Amino acid sequence: MSDNVHLGHRARKRFGQNFLNDPYIIDGIVSAINPLPGENLVEIGPGLGALTEPVAREVDKLSVVELDRDLAERLRHHPELADKLTIYEGDAMKFDFTQLASEENPLRIFGNLPYNVSTPLMFHLFSFAGAVKDMHFMLQKEVVNRLAAGPNSKAYGRLTVMAQYYCKVVPVLEVPPTAFKPAPKVDSAVVRLIPHKELPHPTTSLKWLERVCREGFNQRRKTVRNCYKSLVDAETLESLGIDPSVRPESLTLAQFVALANWMDANHK
Repeated sequence: MSDNVHLGHRARKRFGQNFLNDPYIIDGIVSAINPLPGENLVEIGPGLGALTEPVAREVDKLSVVELDRDLAERLRHHPELADKLTIYEGDAMKFDFTQLASEENPLRIFGNLPYNVSTPLMFHLFSFAGAVKDMHFMLQKEVVNRLAAGPNSKAYGRLTVMAQYYCKVVPVLEVPPTAFKPAPKVDSAVVRLIPHKELPHPTTSLKWLERVCREGFNQRRKTVRNCYKSLVDAETLESLGIDPSVRPESLTLAQFVALANWMDANHK
């Protein structure tokens, strides 16, 4: 039996499938999630159930979103899981998570996210942050570093600013490639994202916040003054508490928001 065939399912490259199979690591992730009966748990990409099974043992019901038809079918007939699962077959990137949430029971989302979609999927999930209690994801370690980064570091970028706009970011544990079949070529890590109850730095325009981040991080070598010169002058930057001579990667979340809010007010 080759490494790629695991319980009769062949990992598919196009879905970015790498299946967790290290019991010690799985145990660590489930402990980090700490699932409790009655909670509104949603797993993205349950795959072969490596996390689904131990989480389901702790709770009475669980929702899962699975794109791979064969895997969804297997879960429907899983002796241990079939009665506990509500299976949504489809693409998590297009899924409306608000349909699963309620005021009194916010979502607790978790999953071993496919590497090829992790960043756009995060952006999609941030749009539901108000309905979410917390999220636990296995990601490439490099992505977790980006989520948790501070200004003036290589890892700090658009994903960092948008993630920290919505959530508190807590790296939980590192996971070696050997924990998966097939083993990926990169290290992985688990991150906990806790949406802020009150946004610490609310923007008046997400469009502008995304734009100033995109333009800033696309031109990392430029100074802030040169990066945004068609939109704002140096005096205005100074009045916002931003040094025009630094690079965009030196700006804090609060400064990006201040810039976006000024743009929103002055470029109608």
